[in-house]
Amino acid sequence: MHYAVIGAGAVGGTIGGRLFQHGHDVTLIARGRHYEALREQGLRLATPDSDERLSVPVADGPVDADVLVVATKSQDTIAALESWPTDLPVVCAQNGVANERMALRRFERVYGMCVYLPALHMEPGVVAAFGSPLSGRLHIGRYPQGVDELAETMAGDLSKSAFDALAVPDVMRWKYGKLLGNLGNAVEALCGREPGINELFEQARAEGLAVLAAAGIEHAQSEPIQLRTIEGVERGGGSSWQSLARGSGSIEADYLNGEIALLGRMHGVATPVNEVLQREAGRAARERRGPGSMTVGELSSLIAERSAA
Repeated sequence: MHYAVIGAGAVGGTIGGRLFQHGHDVTLIARGRHYEALREQGLRLATPDSDERLSVPVADGPVDADVLVVATKSQDTIAALESWPTDLPVVCAQNGVANERMALRRFERVYGMCVYLPALHMEPGVVAAFGSPLSGRLHIGRYPQGVDELAETMAGDLSKSAFDALAVPDVMRWKYGKLLGNLGNAVEALCGREPGINELFEQARAEGLAVLAAAGIEHAQSEPIQLRTIEGVERGGGSSWQSLARGSGSIEADYLNGEIALLGRMHGVATPVNEVLQREAGRAARERRGPGSMTVGELSSLIAERSAA
């Protein structure tokens, strides 16, 4: 099976690189400087156990493939899929819970993939994956529910490629559980690792739990992936932290904290913490501020103001 991995960053680069390492047919889809580096030098995939330069085929647009694995940020999903044939199956290996529904408007077969994969992409052509002995834990299933032959095949291929991969009939239950964990991404991006961030994490998650309960949405939580250091590579932060560090100009907060704000408005649950995190993370990205541009005190004051209002 030929996998086209759209968005060859931290997640897509690790998934595509690991599949390629284990003999699968893969094309990485990238753009800009990252595409140029991959085309000229291959993918450098660094892990706690190896550091390899992989000659993975790369393209900057559609190619013949059997399945599309989308690993872009959620705000880029529609543009990333726009030029691809709609008869191809699409796998959303992304944070948030909105991508599958966006894809299903155009593509008949859509799959969710819940991704627990600690990785870093800060330099063109280079991806570092910190999970060991497995690079990540992946739950895969048909959207909105079910398991079919393709889901089982993908889970099998990934399980043989340094992942703990499982085909599940309720993949969105896992993705809602991951969403709760991702609500702290904006805090880390805005405040870095300043003391006091854990309290803000918990406040955002408490709102998320209240909203999911009001909406009657079930969620499941995976066990964490074991991490190890990579010599010469500083781990940095999560996906939102990396967006600010790269100065990308956009961030996923609308699809993480914004999802909780949306559900809160739909079901009559106040979500001041997540509303402020969504707003301030978006502002920091647009202004191209780096990670840690706010203090916990500043962010807490804004949340208190919003709560009072």
